[in-house]
Order: sequence, then C-alpha cells, then structure tokens
Amino acid sequence: MNTLQVDVTSAQFKANPFPFYAQLRAEAPVFPVFMRMPVKQRAWLITRYDDVLDVLKDARFAKNPRNALSPEQQKKVSWMPPMFRALERNMLDLDSPDHTRLRALVHKAFTPRLIEQMRDQIQALTDELLDKVEPEHHMDLIADFALPLPLTMIGRILGVPSEDNQKFHRWTKTFLAATTNMNFFVLIPTIMRFMNYLKRLIKERRTHPRDDLVTALVQARDGSDQLSEDEVLAMIFLLLLAGHETTVNLIGSGTLALLEHPDQLERLRNEPDIIKLAIEELLRFVCPVEMATERYAREDVTIAGTTIPRGELVLAVIGSANRDAEHFDHPDSLDLTRENNRHLAFGQGAHYCLGAPLARLEGQIAIGTLVRRMPGLRLNGRPDELRWRGGVILRGLEALPVSF
Repeated sequence: MNTLQVDVTSAQFKANPFPFYAQLRAEAPVFPVFMRMPVKQRAWLITRYDDVLDVLKDARFAKNPRNALSPEQQKKVSWMPPMFRALERNMLDLDSPDHTRLRALVHKAFTPRLIEQMRDQIQALTDELLDKVEPEHHMDLIADFALPLPLTMIGRILGVPSEDNQKFHRWTKTFLAATTNMNFFVLIPTIMRFMNYLKRLIKERRTHPRDDLVTALVQARDGSDQLSEDEVLAMIFLLLLAGHETTVNLIGSGTLALLEHPDQLERLRNEPDIIKLAIEELLRFVCPVEMATERYAREDVTIAGTTIPRGELVLAVIGSANRDAEHFDHPDSLDLTRENNRHLAFGQGAHYCLGAPLARLEGQIAIGTLVRRMPGLRLNGRPDELRWRGGVILRGLEALPVSF
C-alpha cells in the first residue's frame, strides 16, 4: 500500500473509512501516512483491536512529545505561537505525574453519581429543543438538536452564560478545522478571543465564586496542591472542546445509523428499555472519536512486526479497533442488543475519557426521546449527499436534514 494514496483527514474519507481500515487490519496493521500536524510528518496508524488497546495503555507512548523526542528531534519541532503554550497544560497532552495530578483535581465533577443528578436537566432540555422544531416538521438534526444539547449542558456545568454558547461553538469549530491544516492566520485570532474570554471568566469566579465547575477548578486543591492559572485555562478549554463536540457526533451519526437500519430503529422504538445497550452499540458502530489523540514513541517500538522509530507520531485508530472481527461478531452490522460489547470509543488506560458518564447519559436521553417523540423520522435526501467534517481525531456530520 502506498502511504500517499489516502488522506485520512479528508471529509470524503470520513464518510466511510471502514473498508480502508479492514484492509489495513488484514494486510498492514501498522501503516504509515503523511499528514500536517502542523508540518508534514509521518504518522503510524495502528488498526487491530489488541494493538490499539496496547498502545492506549503502554507507557512507552508519551502524550507530551517532549517526553519522547531526542534532543536532535526537539530542535526540529515547529514553532508554536507563545499564546498557545498555556493550552499545553491540559490533561490530554500530559503524562504522569502531571496528568495524574490534574485528573485527581477534576474527576470529582464527572463521577457517574453526580452526572446522574443531571438527568432531569438533560431530559428537560431535550424536550425543549424538540418542542421548538416539532411544528416545523423538519430540522437540521445537528444544528437544532445534536449540537445545542451537549453544548448547553457543558456550559451549565462549567458556569458559562448560555448566551455565549454559540460563540463557543464557533470558536471550537474554527479551532478544530484550522488545526487540521494548521492555518495559523485563522487559528491565532480565534485562540486569542477564546483565551481572553476564559481569563475574564476565571478572574470573575475568583472574585465572585459560584456553584459551577470553573469556580471548583479555581478553588481545587489536593492537600497543598492547586491548579496554576495556565492549568485552569487549559482545563476549561479542553472541557468545552471535548465536552460537546464528541457527543454531537454520537447523537448525529448515531441517528443516521438508525435511519439507515430501519429494522434496528423499529426495535428501539418497540423496546425503549434497550437504550443503554443501543448507545453502546452506536458508540462502537459510528465512532464519534475515530482516532485516539496523538501519542509519541519514547523509544523504538515494534508492533505486529513493524518498528516505529523513537519520537514518531502514533495514532491508535479506535474506529478500526471497534470493527475488528477478532473481537466483535459481524462487526459491520448494527445490533442494538449486542452483548459483550467491549468497544474502545472512550479510549482505555490512564487517559480514559473523563466525560464518558455524561456522554452516555446525553446520548441515551437524546436518542431515546427522539425515537419516541418522532415516529415518522426520516432522512431528507440521500445518505451519499451528506457532508462529513474533515479532521484527524473526530468523525461527524456537518449537517443532517430530517423530516418527521
């Protein structure tokens, strides 16, 4: 296979990456591609379930490239605008002990027990959004439903005023699009606006504490330990970004999968009690997070007979692992009552998704309520006309026009 023949970040590829991954699992389970992150570099796609799981748990793969690169390699690292450096203090880009420390200070806000207490709020917001579109008999399911639900919820948890939600989505969408092609002319002003807003919010909560997560982060302590200003900023940035974009993809792509499998949609409608199993299967099947975030080899590492040199970028392909026939019967079939569904949609190991309980609950309520309330739900147009978003990590739709 030629490394130059596929752009795994393109919108066209995202529409259906699964046949390509099946070929890689069979023929080249550790496969080099070239992508701009920010300069053109080689990245290694890991595609078999067992290998993906190993990479996610293996300490030989660093999240922070500085912990992996040789001094010579570090000299070649591309320039980063100074204003971005504060954002490097987020959990996704750090290794232990920094990662362990930050996670300990924030995980209390995302325990399943605390998230379950939000059930009534999520249900009320879901009904409110559907009430608004019901008289129209059609909507863009992304813009009118899948996006505002998790965006509003993570905003409430953090303590962001609801009138600023669209601003945040605009910033995060620009950020995700620009980081794919590293367009600094777009990225720098967006990041500056984002960070200036967050700095004002942090300052406000230091002076006037409230019952929200920003206040909790500002005040968070573990013994004598406290988050630094940069760590609070990076944490809020990460939670806003990760706290809604992934769930938008679950609700949007999950609904599309149901519309493309009417037998499964009908089953969920007739058996609403299977919603928890159904969401686990949709997480496996549509893969809202297609690739785990970047890792770097701390040393030469051999996987499936291929040696990845020290310092090189490794991408564990969750979307491929979740379709591996060695671990899932009929992996390309959607089965809402699938048992023994040990998918990797939320990752694994030290960086297992902190927001998994929230994403699960939002998905269960959003899709369960949509299916119950909109019995005539159908896609407007053909599936092959839908536009997917390009990018490295996430997989989701630009829009999903439906009628009911």
